[in-house]
Amino acid sequence: MKNKDLTIYRIVTGIFTLLVLMGASQYFFNHEVVKEMFEQIKFPTYLIYPMGIAKILGIVAIWSNKSKTLKEWAYAGFVFNFVLAISAHLNVRDGEYFPAVLALVFVTASYIYSRKIYTENKNSKN
Repeated sequence: MKNKDLTIYRIVTGIFTLLVLMGASQYFFNHEVVKEMFEQIKFPTYLIYPMGIAKILGIVAIWSNKSKTLKEWAYAGFVFNFVLAISAHLNVRDGEYFPAVLALVFVTASYIYSRKIYTENKNSKN
C-alpha cells in the first residue's frame, strides 16, 4: 500500500507541478498577456512577478520536504490562490476558470497523498 500511495503522490504532484510551472512561466515570459488578464479580472498588476516567484517557491517547498510546516503553508497558499482564481474568473464570466479548477483538484490529491505517506511513515517508525 505504501508504494502505491507514493506512486500516486508523485504522479499527481508531478502533474500539479507542471500546471503551476506552466502558469508561472507565463507570468515571466508572456507578461503582457498576463497583465491584460489581471486587468480584466480587476487584480493589481504589480502582483504578477511576486505571485510567479511565490508559485515557484511553493513548488520547491512541496518537493523538498525540508519542513513539514513550510510544506503545509505552501499547500495552503496554492489552495487560496486557486480558489481566488476560480472566483475571479467566475465573477468576470470569461470562462477561464477551468485550469484553476484542474490545479485545485491536483493540489488537493497531492496534499491528501502527502498526508497519507507522512502518517504511514510515522506509524511504521513507532
